[in-house]
Amino acid sequence: MSTTWFESIAEAQRRAKKRLPGSVYSALIAGSEKGLTLADNLSAFDELRFAPRTAGLSGTRELGTHVLGRDVALPVLISPTGVQAVHPDGEVAVARAAAARGTSIGLSSFGSKPIEEVVAANPNTYFQVYWTGTRDDIQRRLDRARAAGAVGIILTLDWSFSHSRDWGSPHIPEKLNFRELLRFAPEGITHPRWLLDYVRTRRLPDLGVPNMVEPGEKVPTFFGAYGQWMQTPPPTWDDVAWLRSQWDGPFLLKGVIRVDEARRAVDAGVSAISVSNHGGNNLDGTPATIRALPAIADAVGGQVEVLLDGGIRRGSDVVKALALGARAVLIGRAYLWGLAAGGQTGVENVLDVLRNGIDSTLLALGKRSVHDLGPEDVVVPGSFEAELGGSTAARAEDALSHLACRPSRRRCSTAAATWE
Repeated sequence: MSTTWFESIAEAQRRAKKRLPGSVYSALIAGSEKGLTLADNLSAFDELRFAPRTAGLSGTRELGTHVLGRDVALPVLISPTGVQAVHPDGEVAVARAAAARGTSIGLSSFGSKPIEEVVAANPNTYFQVYWTGTRDDIQRRLDRARAAGAVGIILTLDWSFSHSRDWGSPHIPEKLNFRELLRFAPEGITHPRWLLDYVRTRRLPDLGVPNMVEPGEKVPTFFGAYGQWMQTPPPTWDDVAWLRSQWDGPFLLKGVIRVDEARRAVDAGVSAISVSNHGGNNLDGTPATIRALPAIADAVGGQVEVLLDGGIRRGSDVVKALALGARAVLIGRAYLWGLAAGGQTGVENVLDVLRNGIDSTLLALGKRSVHDLGPEDVVVPGSFEAELGGSTAARAEDALSHLACRPSRRRCSTAAATWE
């Protein structure tokens, strides 16, 4: 086995911390304000327990699934993240790794690589958009994504103006000029392997966001694009429905944490939602996404695909999310640590760690396929779930309208519309 291989996401994080300059690493791990949501995203998974079997276990397991219009080899997708200066190859390396492991990638509109290059590296690329600028501006970005061959759209709404951190935010320059290079020189010198990666490419870390403009136009900086986003009024549900009407294909709305908004997303015509709190970088004090997942899956899981992101660190975490109603999960920090630790190979390693963990957990649970998982496979504490924006009456009405219950999650009587 190669000495560069790591056997856990925790080890990938340790290697990333050792390799990256402190300011770059701190940008990856931080959450907003006190970090309550960031911590809960992780600790909530620890509260869930399994109900394993000891005999009659399946000799083979099927990890593949169909999500967002594509077959994937495992129920783990790459979530879009902003400028990936942790490695010179950035999103292209991530795209190649995802393709090598048979899964899809989301490319952020604030990413550092052009969508054309990313699609060439992985045909199963979804383009992520923020509601930034006018409808015409957004339409032009969609047209470029369509022409490049993007297979779907991700609209991210779980990012507000909350950006303060109790432990401070790292300094991120507008662009890397001579003055900024001098400022970062001590960090670069003390992390020579990261610096050498860029020296070999003969270029500096690129803080531009090329997918916000047409090819050939002047590329704005990350903070230039961020400033435009801050000045754009937040979208309405009518705006979401309009954007959905502009894309004929898979459309994922990322950022749903409430049952009532999950229903509004269905009404807007989206094909999938991701239960998300932006990895703890939105409103601090929001519950972990895995706590909100069961109620949302109950409410709309029969109408749209339900995904989850936030806190995935092990294959067993993926299994817990699937058991509680997710079709698949998206990962963010985990693959960025892999990218920092070993480029494309490091991201492939992260996906292998998750794949192996999913497989071994399925074996212990006596499941032949990820599609066989259900709430009976996990032990959920009584105070675990956080149902936001929902009500018992709404659940009863939903049960009657669909003439279906999920007895494995709640005992129910469709005739009396009662829930216990």
